[in-house]
Amino acid sequence: MSDVSVRVAWADDARAIAGLQLRTWRSTYGDLLPAEALPTDVEGAAAAWQAALARPGDARNRVLVALERNRVVGFAITSPAPDPDCDPVVDAELAELTVDPDERGQGHGSRLLQAAVDTMRADRFSRAVLWARATDDQLRAFLTAAGWAPDQAHRELALDEAATAVVKQVRLHTAIS
Repeated sequence: MSDVSVRVAWADDARAIAGLQLRTWRSTYGDLLPAEALPTDVEGAAAAWQAALARPGDARNRVLVALERNRVVGFAITSPAPDPDCDPVVDAELAELTVDPDERGQGHGSRLLQAAVDTMRADRFSRAVLWARATDDQLRAFLTAAGWAPDQAHRELALDEAATAVVKQVRLHTAIS
C-alpha cells in the first residue's frame, strides 16, 4: 500500500497547489474556453497561494492537501460560507475540492473530503455547502454518495471578462454536526 495522507497545507506547498489547480482548470473548463484563455502562470498563482497560506484572512480559512508520499495530489479549501442565505457562524463552505485528474479513483478525494468535514466540524460549523458545476455528474455522484444533496440554490459564473463563457453551478449541502 502506498503512503497516502491528508494534512493542513504549508506555505511551501504553494507551487504544487498552484500547478495542480491550473492543470485541473484545463481539464474542467477546457470545453468552455480556448486554451489561450486559460491561466498558465504557475509562478504568479504560486505567489498568490503563498500569500494566502501564510496569512489566511480568517482563522477558519483552511487549505488541506492530499499527499501520495510527499507529492500533492489534491487540495480542499474550507471557510465560513459567504452566501447571503448562509450563516457564516454555522455554515461552512467547501470552496474547492480538487484531485489531480490523473490521480482520481485512488481514494484521495474520499480522504480529502473526510478531512475537510472533520476540519469544518472542529471549527464548530454544523452545515457545509459546496458549489459544483451543474454538468459535473462525477463530482455530484461522489458527494451524493457521501451524504450531500442539492439545496435548490443555483448560480451562473462568467469565466472571462466578456462573459462569453458562463458556468452554471448548483449548490450541495450536508449536515456535519
